[in-house]
Amino acid sequence: MTPQRVTLITLGVEDLARSRAFYQALGWRPAQAEGGIVFYQLNGQVLGLFGRAALAEDQGRPGAELGTGAMTLAQNFATEAEVDTAFAEAIGAGATVLKRPEKVFWGGYSGYYADPDGHVWEVAMNPFWPLAEDGSLTLREAE
Repeated sequence: MTPQRVTLITLGVEDLARSRAFYQALGWRPAQAEGGIVFYQLNGQVLGLFGRAALAEDQGRPGAELGTGAMTLAQNFATEAEVDTAFAEAIGAGATVLKRPEKVFWGGYSGYYADPDGHVWEVAMNPFWPLAEDGSLTLREAE
């Protein structure tokens, strides 16, 4: 078993239909939708959208106030133009601008937006991290 892995990321959402419509506007298509949760197949992992109250209950914390914004999900792209396009599509779909894409101190290009539930997404181009044709990222092991 590989200990360094994530197979499923679940985002707690306030309004599942609204969140599903947002991700659909970005071109995302559900792989499964059942029992109040929607699953999207990613490259080697799955992203789920689940009502916040139901997620808190599933975690064994009924009534807990689940927050957002303390972590960032990211999509890397091959070019600055692709970053700009992805950012514009997200804003057009109803995302909130946090930071417009710009050249950044570490030599890349990135921006941030929040989805309708406040989950923060970074869109970036990192010239030091080449992407595979399918958009996946594999880092070289540290020496």
